Amino acid sequence: MQTNTTSARGRDQVVRWRCEQLVESGFAVALATKVAENTHYDLHALIELVERGCQPDLAVRILAPLEENGAAWTP
Repeated sequence: MQTNTTSARGRDQVVRWRCEQLVESGFAVALATKVAENTHYDLHALIELVERGCQPDLAVRILAPLEENGAAWTP
């Protein structure tokens, strides 16, 4: 059984890693941080779009997860 502290620490490590990957791919730190915290984003798809020449902010808009009410999430 994990404690909340252990779970929170593990989540923080994952978010940090996701952010690092996005920054290394060309995302601004502020955008990378916000996107890294949202696990509904497919990190690999975002990076692939950027590697193919898409601007990071546009890649985020293209792959934005839909909210339950049908509206897209905006960074």
